Formats: sequence, C-alpha cells, structure tokens
Amino acid sequence: MQNPTDSPDADAGGADAAATPTAALRAVGTRHVRRFVSAYSGEHGVYGIVLVTALIAAEIDAETDFDVILFVLGTVGVFWLAHIYAAVVASRGRHPAPPLRVGIRDGIRHSSGMALAMLIPVVLLALGTLQWVEEWTAYFLALGSGVVILGVIGYANARRNGSSWPWRLLGVLSTTLLGLLVIALSIAVH
Repeated sequence: MQNPTDSPDADAGGADAAATPTAALRAVGTRHVRRFVSAYSGEHGVYGIVLVTALIAAEIDAETDFDVILFVLGTVGVFWLAHIYAAVVASRGRHPAPPLRVGIRDGIRHSSGMALAMLIPVVLLALGTLQWVEEWTAYFLALGSGVVILGVIGYANARRNGSSWPWRLLGVLSTTLLGLLVIALSIAVH
C-alpha cells in the first residue's frame, strides 16, 4: 500500500499533501524545527552560545552546578532583555513606527537564539544538580556542549551552502576554533 505522502501530488505540494493529517503535522513540525535551528545558528544564537560557554567557564570555582545555573540564567536573562529593549528602542526610530507590541514581538523573535543557547548547557548542569551524574562531569559536559554546538553549526552551514566534505570539515574546525578563541577572550576580560 502506498503512503499518501509518497504520492506525486504530495511531492509537488498539491492539495492532497495539505489534506492529509500526517503531511500537515510534518509541515508544522518541520517549520518549528527550522525556526529552532535558525534561532540557534543565527547571530544571537551564536553570541548566546559563546556567552553561555564563557559564563560557565568563569564559574569553575562555584560551589555547586546549581550556582552555575543561577549565574547563567541571571546573566543571559539580563543580556536577552537588553537585546529586546534595544530592538524596541530601534523600532521606535522607524517612520512610521510599528506598534509597541510589534517591536517587542520582533525583538523577542530576533534575539530568541540567545535564550535558547543556554538550554542544552543548563539541562546538562541540572543533571549534576539532580545528582544523576557527578557535578564535575555535568559541569564539563555543559562547558563542552557549547564548543560542540559551534562545530555542528559550522558543519550545518557548510552543508547548507553545498560545500564538499573537506570544506564541511573546515567549517567545523574554523567555527570551533574561532569560537574557542572568542570564548577565551571573553573569559580573559571578565
């Protein structure tokens, strides 16, 4: 039996594709996954990853992983609000100025990657807080996750641009190494 999503109409995006519940769910899921990945790999997401990784590294002397979580949540929260505030203020300078709620919504949407950037490291730190793994293990997993995420973004961007395997690997290396350099500089100035 043929799957309805395998029909020629489904591939062409015809009316049959939109009419099946599976295709509709797949379209909604794909849209959300793309938005999530886009937020992570956008400028605010990359900035957030660098910021979170530097904050975690700076807190190596913290008493517990929970202390690190609070520090990361508080600091990133303040930076995220500052970016939303800046977007709203900048939107007021346009003529005609969009409604305030639109400026706020656009600011939140544009800078959402910064808030998302702390998701994976905070979850990893929570593993130590909940004593599911040793706190030091959770700490170093959280610290390393930022570097791994930067490498994945480098690979994904190179792949998206149609690069060959050697160039994809170079994308991973360059994104990871430059990210490490920026993280080290961030730690040095704080």
